Amino acid sequence: MSVSTESEKLIQRNPHPDFKKVEASRPDFDASAAFDYTKTPQPDWKHGGGANALPTGSGNKHIAIDPYEPGRPAPFNYKLLISSIVPRPIGFVSSQSADKSTQNLAPFSYFNMINHDPPLFVLGLAASLERPKDTLRNLVESRECVVNIISEHFVEAANATSIDAPYGVSEWEVSGLTPKYDCHDVAAARVGEAVFSAECKVESIREFESKATPGKKTGCLVVLEATRFWVREDAINEDRNLVKPEILAPVSRLGGITYGRTKDGYELPRPVFEKDIGGMEGYEALKKKNAESK
Repeated sequence: MSVSTESEKLIQRNPHPDFKKVEASRPDFDASAAFDYTKTPQPDWKHGGGANALPTGSGNKHIAIDPYEPGRPAPFNYKLLISSIVPRPIGFVSSQSADKSTQNLAPFSYFNMINHDPPLFVLGLAASLERPKDTLRNLVESRECVVNIISEHFVEAANATSIDAPYGVSEWEVSGLTPKYDCHDVAAARVGEAVFSAECKVESIREFESKATPGKKTGCLVVLEATRFWVREDAINEDRNLVKPEILAPVSRLGGITYGRTKDGYELPRPVFEKDIGGMEGYEALKKKNAESK
C-alpha cells in the first residue's frame, strides 16, 4: 500500500538514518535456503489444551488503545496495524489508463483473496476517488488490471515501484521488470518475472470517510474478480491446482520497511468432530474436564 509523501514524513517508516550502512552490517542473503517442513510446535497437543508449550508472555498485561484518542496522530494507527496484521500478502498490481497511454505498477499489502467461486481479491488504497493515486485512477477508468505475486527473485525491483513518482511515470522503467502484453481478458500487462499472476476485472469500488476528520475521504476498497490465471509451468502440479511454495518463494510484508520470507512450514490437518472429539459425548466430557481444571 502506498501513501503520500507528506504522510511518509509523519510515519517515519524507515527507522535508519543511514539504511545502507545498517544493511552492510547484516549477514548476506541466504539464497541456498530451501523450503522445508518441520513438526508443529507441540505435536502431542490435545483438544482443549489451549496454548502450546512455547513461551507466551502471558504474565504481561494488555493495554487498550483508542484509535481516536485525543492527540493520537492517524499515522500511529497505520504503523500499529501494519506491524500487527502480519505477514500480509502483497498484491503487485499492473494497470493502465483507459486510453492505454499511461501504465502503472505498484505493490499493495492491503490485499487478500476473499472468495474462489468467483475468484475474488480485495485491494485497499489510501486515496479518495476525488484525488486518486495512479492505480486507483486506472482502475476507475479501465475497470481492469493484473494482480501479480512477488517472489524473492525480483523483490528489489518490486519495491522500487513504490516510489513516489508523479502520474505518467512508468514504474516498469523504474523497476526494469518485463511487461507481458499477452493477457486474454485485459489490456494491462502482467509481470513477466512473476510466477503467478491473475487477470482481473473490477467488481466494485467502495469509498471510506475518515472518522478523525469527518467529511474527508481517506480510502477505497476495490473488489477484483479474476478471469484468468497465469502460472509458471515448473511451479504448478499436474492437476494445475497447487503452486509449489519452494518455486513461488513468496514475499510478505511486516511492519515498517520489513519484508518476510517463507522458508519453513508445518502441516495441521483440519479436525473432524466425530473422529477427533468423539461427537457430542466427547465434547461434553471435554467441557467437564476443562471446567474441573479451572
